[in-house]
Amino acid sequence: MRRIFSCVSPLRSAISVLDTDDTEQADLHGGQSPWFAAAGHPARREVSESLKCDALIVGAGITGSLVGERLTRQGLDVVIVDRELPGRGSTAASTSMLLWEIDRSLTELTEAYGFERASRAYRASLNAVTGLKSLVAQLGIACDMHDRDSLYLAAGDTGGELIEENRLRQRAGLPGDYLDHARLLEIYGIARAGAIVSKGAADSDPMQLARGLLNACVARGARLFDGEAVAFDAAGRSVGVAMANGREIEARSVILATGYTMPDIVHSTVHAVSSSWAIATTPQPQNIWKDAVLIWENSKDYHYARTTRAGRIIIGGEDSEDVIEPEARDRLIPEKSRILAQELAALWPIANTEIEFRWSGTFDTTRDGLPLIGPVPGHKGVFAAYGYGGNGITFSYLAAHLIGDLIAGATSPLLRDFALDRDGGSIG
Repeated sequence: MRRIFSCVSPLRSAISVLDTDDTEQADLHGGQSPWFAAAGHPARREVSESLKCDALIVGAGITGSLVGERLTRQGLDVVIVDRELPGRGSTAASTSMLLWEIDRSLTELTEAYGFERASRAYRASLNAVTGLKSLVAQLGIACDMHDRDSLYLAAGDTGGELIEENRLRQRAGLPGDYLDHARLLEIYGIARAGAIVSKGAADSDPMQLARGLLNACVARGARLFDGEAVAFDAAGRSVGVAMANGREIEARSVILATGYTMPDIVHSTVHAVSSSWAIATTPQPQNIWKDAVLIWENSKDYHYARTTRAGRIIIGGEDSEDVIEPEARDRLIPEKSRILAQELAALWPIANTEIEFRWSGTFDTTRDGLPLIGPVPGHKGVFAAYGYGGNGITFSYLAAHLIGDLIAGATSPLLRDFALDRDGGSIG
């Protein structure tokens, strides 16, 4: 699915224990992405004494940084903890395609949930990308963020499914135009049966984006710690979080932004762990397709492609739910890289397929393509922010917005749509 994004493990009853097992940052990705070398993040301190705060965020990657930015903007006293270097987990493996189009088509979501709920999710995703671009501009974060159109390609021999999808999108007030084979070939030079071209997407450097957001949090007074949360006690008026070194943090609200390492207090039957692979070519700005549009396919296990400021072409996919163990996943990097280079040559024959970067990543998907956002059932004051699937960063911004509003006393029907205990509708 997917633009490779991030997760944590299991807990028990009122006092819940975080099962950290042996999952480390290095387990979340293998190889190296073009932006992995980006260095520098705010200084972290050890949790040397017990603390109190309004909000504790567990996880300092892109999701935790977005939540922290939102809550510090609301004037809350925020503490952020991470047992690893901020952003060096799945954030570093993200291909950072900021699409508002969801892994599941509007047609599929409408069949599962009805048009009103499906279109609400799509409009919220579109607004999230718009909001994120605006936020980056307001904060002046240098992260190579650029407005992009997206090109949603037919995967089969006809464009019939995309014609119907585009009609449904128009009914929902979403941007986009259908291009038949001739128009697609004329405008973009891509030989597929058809495509939907839509405005409103973006791309960026995820490491620079996460670092800029985290710097904004710290500048507003957020406290950043190197620490591992190992137990949660949500039985009182506030949530007590035990740290691995024996200290405790007491918070009115706890936000789990742990990516693909999920605490055992979080239960969901709609998500699954998968692996994805990606390559980046050597710079070739002379060979980039029109307008550097973001490309993805109308299929369940689609391929996706973008470019970078240096003119590299990134292509990813080849997803697998069967190969998720880090060593097995990483052993496949050479083979998957060859396949992806072949896919690039078929998609864009003038491309130079010489590979400069190759990597793999672990990410979670959900059966309906929607995130897991909102209160953790049975644990008052604990909230989940899991932007799973191909819209990880987009959904992380949406999580920050929804949880920030929830803490401030507001609510939204989206919290029911994204609830952890939803059944996933009829989508298989």
